[in-house]
Amino acid sequence: MIARRYILTAALLLAAAVASPAGADDKPIEIRIGTQKGGFFPAVRQRHTLEDAFRPLGIEIKWIDFQFGPPLLEAINVGSVDFGFVGDTPPIFAQAGGAKIRYVAAVKSEGDNQAIIVPKESSIKTLADLRGKRVAFGKGSSAHNLLVAALEKAGLSWADITPAPLAPADATAAFVKGSVDAWSIWDPYLALAELKEKARVIAFDKDVHKPNAFYIAGAAFVEKYPALVAKLNATFAAEGAWAESHHEEVAKAQAEATGVNIEAVRRFVDRSTYRVVPLDGETIRSQQAIADRFAKLGLIPKPVSVSEIVWTWTPGS
Repeated sequence: MIARRYILTAALLLAAAVASPAGADDKPIEIRIGTQKGGFFPAVRQRHTLEDAFRPLGIEIKWIDFQFGPPLLEAINVGSVDFGFVGDTPPIFAQAGGAKIRYVAAVKSEGDNQAIIVPKESSIKTLADLRGKRVAFGKGSSAHNLLVAALEKAGLSWADITPAPLAPADATAAFVKGSVDAWSIWDPYLALAELKEKARVIAFDKDVHKPNAFYIAGAAFVEKYPALVAKLNATFAAEGAWAESHHEEVAKAQAEATGVNIEAVRRFVDRSTYRVVPLDGETIRSQQAIADRFAKLGLIPKPVSVSEIVWTWTPGS
């Protein structure tokens, strides 16, 4: 009788283990990766590099696309995405809102992939000319930070403009219709506006501040699977190194995956960097300066300490 009970209990435990999202060796059955339109992710997906790296571990890769960073980080916070790529500002808004996230790697940008643009016939020539103008941007996005930093550099305050917080698709329509006077936006939307609308850049990121982008993971995921996070970082770093010398392949993959005009994509890719590195002191200080700027303006609910949610990645470990 005892033996039969033991066998039944063992069978139930085995069934539960099979049904569980974690495998017998406490690995997830899949890793859900959040990406945004553009970047080198379509090429990575085409090359099946991550799938090939994780399949021997019994882990599948699931890709989930987002229009921009804030909803991606909210998905990580609620546990529907494990790992994702965003610009500099979304993690600050997420941290201030109590999101359970960690910075796990960085991409140091040259500052050419985001800009404040105006229609080709606009009378706006400089950042100072934004006074009294209606300016579109994605709330909580890296473009939000660019706009705030640009106003600061021009000696203007947030109150000196009419902010128009719009998601990229809505901002595109508003810009084309002339419903906004200027637009703070990133590639590929930037490249498309330059080529299709002959939009004029009044300031790139690099003219205002030094931007970075980040790989972000859920805090629980990092705590439970640090070796997998390191493997994700290492795999994306290797793909980034490949992308640096294969721009045409990256551009074609993006164009095929997104339907974006190939010339706009080539422009975007040729001014991009893909090097994935650990967060260092300079990167953390830069990110903290952004957080302090938003806190001072009351645009986030409370001040944050960026270093508190940085996970240390040591390549090769």
